[in-house]
Amino acid sequence: MAQRSVSEMAGLELPAGKVRVAWDQRAAATPFGQMPYFIEFLHLSGLWQRWRDDCPLAYTSPNAPGKADVLGTWLLSILAGHNRYAHVTALRNDGVNPGLLGMDRIVSEDALRRALRHISDRAEASEHWMQEHLRQSAWSLLSKDDWILDVDATVKPLYGHQEGAVLGFNPHKPGRPSHVNHTYWASPLRLALRVETQPGNCTHAKHGLAGILALLKELGPERRPYLVRGDKSYGSDEILRALEACNQSYCFKLRMTKGVQKVVRNLWAHDDWCDAGQGWQGRQSTIQLVGWDRARRIVVLRRPIRGEVAIEDQAQQVLGFIEASSTMKTYEHAVLVTTLSDDPFDLPMMAQLYRDRADCENGFDELKNQWGWGGYTTHDLARCQLAAQAVALIYNWWNLYLRMVEPRKHLEAITARPLLLTAVARVTEHAHQRVIRITPLHAFAHQAIARLQAVSAKLKQCNQTAEQLPGTTTWQHICDYLRAVLMALNQLRCRALPANGPPKLEVNCGF
Repeated sequence: MAQRSVSEMAGLELPAGKVRVAWDQRAAATPFGQMPYFIEFLHLSGLWQRWRDDCPLAYTSPNAPGKADVLGTWLLSILAGHNRYAHVTALRNDGVNPGLLGMDRIVSEDALRRALRHISDRAEASEHWMQEHLRQSAWSLLSKDDWILDVDATVKPLYGHQEGAVLGFNPHKPGRPSHVNHTYWASPLRLALRVETQPGNCTHAKHGLAGILALLKELGPERRPYLVRGDKSYGSDEILRALEACNQSYCFKLRMTKGVQKVVRNLWAHDDWCDAGQGWQGRQSTIQLVGWDRARRIVVLRRPIRGEVAIEDQAQQVLGFIEASSTMKTYEHAVLVTTLSDDPFDLPMMAQLYRDRADCENGFDELKNQWGWGGYTTHDLARCQLAAQAVALIYNWWNLYLRMVEPRKHLEAITARPLLLTAVARVTEHAHQRVIRITPLHAFAHQAIARLQAVSAKLKQCNQTAEQLPGTTTWQHICDYLRAVLMALNQLRCRALPANGPPKLEVNCGF
C-alpha cells in the first residue's frame, strides 16, 4: 500500500470540493453483502451440498475446476440477476461469497459453458439430477389435496442458430424462432416442480401431457394435488381422458368452438345466473363435443363490459366504437370444463379457482424478466434446458428463504434483491477469526437486518433440533416450520373458505 502510483491517489474536482481517490484491488469485498445469510440457509438445509455432490460432472485433468467452483459460479450469477454467461465476469472480483460457499475461485464464462456441456452430454444422469433436486425443493411442503398443479408454457424468443429454434406460436415477437418452456407449478406456493424445454413449434399442451402424467406418477397418492389447472390449450379430449384415467380432478378453459357457442346460446336466455364474484355471473351445464366419448360438466361465466367497445375490421381497416345503451348489453365470457362437484353453490368457488390461475402467469413474468429464463442460451438444446431447470431450482430456493423472511406474502426479486441481497461488505481476519462487515444501502435496512437475524436464529434452532432427534434432518424441520406458518396464515389453502372465513390464528413469524 505504501508504493501506490500517482494515478492511484489522483484527485477529483467535485461540487463538494477536491477529493483524493485511492484504488484498492486487494481487499476482500462484495456488492452482495447480505448473501451470507442466504448461504447459511443453503448450508444448514443441505440443499447446496446435495446439489453439488450429486452433480454428474467429472474431470480427469488435475487443473480443471472443481464442482463447487462451477456450480457456485452459476449459483452466484443466477442470484445476481444475470441472464447471459458473459455476465459471469462481473463476479470475478467478489472476494467474500465464493469462499463462503467453499469455492476456490470464480470460473470464466467459457469454463462454465464447457462444464455444462460435459454435464448435458450425460443426458439421463443430468436430467435425473436436476429433476430430483427440483422435487426436493418443494415436495416436503406438499400434501394430498392441499395444493393445485398449474400447467402452462411460455415462449423464449431466440436470435441465433440454436438447436430447436423454429417458428411457432410467438405472441410477442411473431415470426421469431423460439424455444418453449413447459412448466408445472405448485400453487399457491409459486414453486416450479418440473421444467421441460422444447422446440418453438411445441407450444401446444399435448407436448406437455407426458410431463403432467410423469409428475403425477412421481407425486403418488400422498402428494396428489387437489386440482390440475390450465388454460384453453389444455381443454382437449386427449388431455381430459388421460387425467380421468388416473382419477385426477381438473379445471381447464375451453375454446369457443361452434359446439361450445351453441351451449352458451342455450344458457344465455335463462335468468337463473348465480353470482360468481367480482362482477361475474355463472351457470353450469354439461357438454359432449364431437369426438368426446362422454358428457362433461362445464361452468359458463359472463361479465358485463362497461363503457365503450372497440370493433376493428381489418379487411376495411376501420375501427369503430359502440357505446352501450339501456337496451343493449355487451359481455365477456369464459367456459370452464371440470370434474369437480356439480353443487350449484360452488360456482363462486369455481370462478375464483380459475381467477387464481393468474398467479401462474406472474411466476412466468418473474422468471423471464427478473431471473435468467430469457437468457443463458447456447447452441444446443440440452444446455438450454439445463439452464432453465437451474434457474427454476435456485428460484425455488430463494422463494423458500423469502418465505422465512416474510411468510405473509410473496416477494418478487425486483424488490427482494435490493432489500435482502445488495449491500457492501468486507472481510477482515484477526486472531484466526473472520469478520464480515456489512454496510447496507437500502432505506429500510433496519427492517432487513432484524429479519435476517431472526431467520438465522430460526435456522440454528432447526439445526439444533435435528441434531437432538435422530433420523431427522434440518431441511425437514425447516419445511415443517414453513408449512405450519403458511397454514396458519391461510397461504396453503386452495379451496373455498367456509362462510365465516378463515380461522383466527396467532402466528409468530420470528420477528
